[in-house]
Amino acid sequence: MLQVTDLNQHYGSSHTLKRVRFDVPSDGCTVLLGRNGVGKTTLLKCLMGVVPASSGQIQFEGHDITRLAPYQRARLGIGYVPQGREIFPRLTVEENLLIGLAGKRAATKIPANVLELFPVLRQMLHRRGGDLSGGQQQQLAIARALVMKPRLLILDEPTEGIQPSIIKDIERVIRSLSGEMAILLVEQYYDFAKALADRYIVLVRGEIVQQGNGGDMESDGVRRFLAV
Repeated sequence: MLQVTDLNQHYGSSHTLKRVRFDVPSDGCTVLLGRNGVGKTTLLKCLMGVVPASSGQIQFEGHDITRLAPYQRARLGIGYVPQGREIFPRLTVEENLLIGLAGKRAATKIPANVLELFPVLRQMLHRRGGDLSGGQQQQLAIARALVMKPRLLILDEPTEGIQPSIIKDIERVIRSLSGEMAILLVEQYYDFAKALADRYIVLVRGEIVQQGNGGDMESDGVRRFLAV
């Protein structure tokens, strides 16, 4: 579904992504792991067109999207949940979700299945996003990406700063979604990643140093790439 080939990215003289190459199949969960500062978020921003790639190619369902604008990539079926959630705090939960539908022509209703995945949001539709807890905001950010019915969902560290009970809820949702769409999950929390990974990719200093099947993460020694 997603093919990344020899992707390079520079910030000034800093070579932040170096010949990155990997595929994301059309279903299941692909987990991208690495310590802070290795280029994970930069890579996701390149995939979404928020940050331009210096060279290389990004293909989605056979189409070259390397130079497309972010909204064009979203319309093709790529949903993105950025690190830090980036919800609109002064808008209600319902208004945040409707903004997720802005790029979908003639779509004016929030899909019922999205609210079924996150029942707490149904109870809080008319509350402002800024009044929600961190975990509830994360659920809102994921739901906002899902209302567009993406074929690929990209998640940047959805467990960051979230209480354990909501981490379990998010894990449940991602597991259920991975049978319906492709998921690319960036994560530092090893046990969470291992529980969900069908495939894994390890990024170190802007380079992919290892990848394989999710079931082999322990035997492949992936945990050592996250240890401080």
